[in-house]
Amino acid sequence: MTSGRYLGRLAPTPTGYLHAGHASTFWTAFQRARAAGGSVVLRIEDLDAARCREEFVAAAIEDLTWLGIPWEGEPIRQSARRDHYLAAWRALRDGGFIYPCHRSRKDVAAAPQAPHHEEPVFPAAWRSDVREALSFGSPGGVNWRFRVPDGRRIVFRDGFFGHVEKTALRDFGDFLVWNRDDIPAYELAVVVDDLRITEVVRGADLLTSTVRQILLHEALGQAPPLWFHCPLVRDAAGRRLAKRAPGMSLRELRGLGRDPAELLAGFSRHLAGPQPGD
Repeated sequence: MTSGRYLGRLAPTPTGYLHAGHASTFWTAFQRARAAGGSVVLRIEDLDAARCREEFVAAAIEDLTWLGIPWEGEPIRQSARRDHYLAAWRALRDGGFIYPCHRSRKDVAAAPQAPHHEEPVFPAAWRSDVREALSFGSPGGVNWRFRVPDGRRIVFRDGFFGHVEKTALRDFGDFLVWNRDDIPAYELAVVVDDLRITEVVRGADLLTSTVRQILLHEALGQAPPLWFHCPLVRDAAGRRLAKRAPGMSLRELRGLGRDPAELLAGFSRHLAGPQPGD
């Protein structure tokens, strides 16, 4: 974990309007930063140019301002940080952690899976030799996967859920760090961007992503941040909120004249976890 003053982050992906679930998580991140005497930065995760739109960037900034969530400095754009991701890719290539892969997500989803797997696991028999990576001067044109340590148990303590443990090749397998369309994958980009973050606050749907990211932090020679995963906000039918859930976007709630203080009070009732340093 980065030493010094607490620094958190808000990291919206501008593929739609923020909804109440996003707001709850971002409010929690801000509250934890404030309780620790620190602040948060705003990071726009806009690597997917085909799906990200500037109108959603502007809307996210307006919605966060309406909620009363301030951030430090100017918004950070992932699309402007390609050089940082390339440097990390080279470090992983040179360290023997990644290999080029011609298999797609559809291939992995269709592969036979053991019944106890939490998610589709990349079959170990499909791996390439990591030494092949050294013949590539750039990552474009092929997928790149991180070779996980077979059977290793990755354990971390989450600020909300407590003890979390996942086993490589059972709960997760070799994962993408760079896509064949020459875009850094989510796991690599957020690890590079979180190197100066002291605590990552996000939704519980990313618990398994955390163990993958811990391995990337280790491979890059960096201590991981602390972690706090918020329980997901669900609608009256018990379904997790999505960006296209009708009537739940912050833009719609603002238009209906909802009081942000009322929403924030509801978030506090939804989530009551320990504070940083507890």
